[in-house]
Amino acid sequence: MLDQFDNSLDPAFPPVDAVTVFARLSAVLPADGLITRIEGMRVYESDGLAAYRGLPLGVALPRDADQVRAVLRVCFDLGVPVVARGAGTGLSGGALPSPGCILLNLSRMSRIIGIDPEARTARVQPGVRNLAISEAAAPHGLFYAPDPSSQLACSIGGNVAENAGGVHCLKYGLTVHNLQAMDIVMIDGETLTLGSDALDCPGYDLMALMTGSEGLLAVVTEITVRLLPAPTHTQVLLAAFADIRQAGEAVAAIIGAGIIPAGLEMMDKLALRAAEEHTHAGYPIDAAAILLCELDGTDGDVGAELRRVAKVCEDAGATQVRLARDEDERRKFWAGRKGAFPAMGRIAPDYYCIDGTIPRRRLPDVLEEIQRLSLEHGLAVANVFHAGDGNLHPLILYDANIDGQIDKAETLGGAILELCVAMGGAITGEHGVGREKINQMCAQFTSAEIETFFAMKAAFDPAGLLNPGKAIPTLARCAEFGAMHVQGGRTAFAHLDRF
Repeated sequence: MLDQFDNSLDPAFPPVDAVTVFARLSAVLPADGLITRIEGMRVYESDGLAAYRGLPLGVALPRDADQVRAVLRVCFDLGVPVVARGAGTGLSGGALPSPGCILLNLSRMSRIIGIDPEARTARVQPGVRNLAISEAAAPHGLFYAPDPSSQLACSIGGNVAENAGGVHCLKYGLTVHNLQAMDIVMIDGETLTLGSDALDCPGYDLMALMTGSEGLLAVVTEITVRLLPAPTHTQVLLAAFADIRQAGEAVAAIIGAGIIPAGLEMMDKLALRAAEEHTHAGYPIDAAAILLCELDGTDGDVGAELRRVAKVCEDAGATQVRLARDEDERRKFWAGRKGAFPAMGRIAPDYYCIDGTIPRRRLPDVLEEIQRLSLEHGLAVANVFHAGDGNLHPLILYDANIDGQIDKAETLGGAILELCVAMGGAITGEHGVGREKINQMCAQFTSAEIETFFAMKAAFDPAGLLNPGKAIPTLARCAEFGAMHVQGGRTAFAHLDRF
C-alpha cells in the first residue's frame, strides 16, 4: 500500500528518551526552532507524494549552518535518525519522516548570499526557491537554467538532493551540470566544502556524488550555482500529430538531425485536453499528441533551426505546425505544459506521477506499451514528459475513495518503471527514488551494485542515521521482491525486443 510506511529497512536504532532529545535540541535552536506537538508536525507528514505519510519525533527549524551543525551533533550523540526536508515538493517520498526521527526543515535558510555577475555565479542557502535565483540574476542579464515544473515553490537544496531537471535540461543540463561548489555538514557535525570557485579541482568529484544522493550522505547548507547569459531570442514551435507513435518518432528525428532544442516536451491527448481546459494555452485538443519545441540563441540561428524542426515534424506526419505568435503566446504554451499536473484534477480525483527514463529511440514502443498496460490494469494514464531526453512522467489517474484503486495505481506504476529498465532506461530521471521506487531499485541494479551503494553510504554515515529506509533497498528486500528478474532475462516485456 502506498499509504503505509514500511520502516523495515531502518537500522535497529536504540530507543531514545524524547525529553532528553528535546532538551538538547532546544538548547541549540531559537525559541521557535523546535516543533514537538503532533498538530504542528502534521504539515510535515508527507512530501508531494501525499500517499505516503508519517510523523517524526520532532521538527527542527535551523536558521543557519551553525544551527544545522549543532542539531546534527545532538542527533549523532544520541543516535537519533535525521531526515532533511526542503520545500516538500518532492514526488518520491524522499522527505517522508522516519519513525523516531528529527525532521530537519531547511526552509528558513532562504537567503541569497550574493551574485557575482563577472564569475556568473550565485551563492545561496538551501531554502532559496529555484525561481528566485533567476529573478535575482535577471538584472545582470543572467539566469539559472534548471527549471522543474515546481520552480515557483521548490528549493535549491531539494533540487540538489534529487538532481532536478526541468523542461530546459535537454540543452542546459540537470542540477549537477549547473553547480560550482557546496558546503555540506556530515552527521557528526563536521563541515566540508566540495567543488571550488575554479572550473575544476583535484581529487574525487564528491560534489557530483552528493548531487542526487537524496539526503543519505550529508546535509547541504550552502550552494554556489552557475548562471548563464539570458538568450537574446527565444521561440516555441507547436507540432500536432494524429498518432502518438509519429510524435515519438519526430522526437528522435529532431535530435538525430543534430538539433538540440532548449526544451522538447510532449503531451498526449488526455494530458493536453486537461491542460487546455485548465490554462487555455491554445492547444489543438483534437490531436493525439503535441510537441513543444523551444529554441533559443541569436535571431538568425533560431530562425534557421525552427525551419529545420518544422520540416522534420512535417516529414514525421505532423497535422499542424505553428509558431508562438508573440511572447505572450509562448508563455501560454509553457504555462499549459507546466500546469498539466494540477490540471489532472479536472478528470480524476487523484493521480500518481511516475518518473522514468528511456532511450529516445524507444519512445514510440514505450508509449504504445503504456497504453496496453493502462488497459490491462483498468486505469487511465496521461503522458506528459521531457521527450528530448527521454524522461517520462506518466500520470496514473485513480480515485482513492474506491477500494483497491490505490493498490492498482502502485502496481501499474511499478510495471511502467520496470518497462523503462527493460528498454535500457532507468527508474528515475529527476524525482529520485525515495520510498516510492525502492522495490524497482532491485530491478535496476545487481546485488553487487547495491552492496557498493551501501558501502558508499557507510563511508559518510556509518551509523545509518541520515534518511534511513530510503533510496537503497536491502538485498533481503530484493530477494523478497524477486526483482532480479530483469537482469536474469525473465522480463515481462521480452516481446518488445529489448535492445
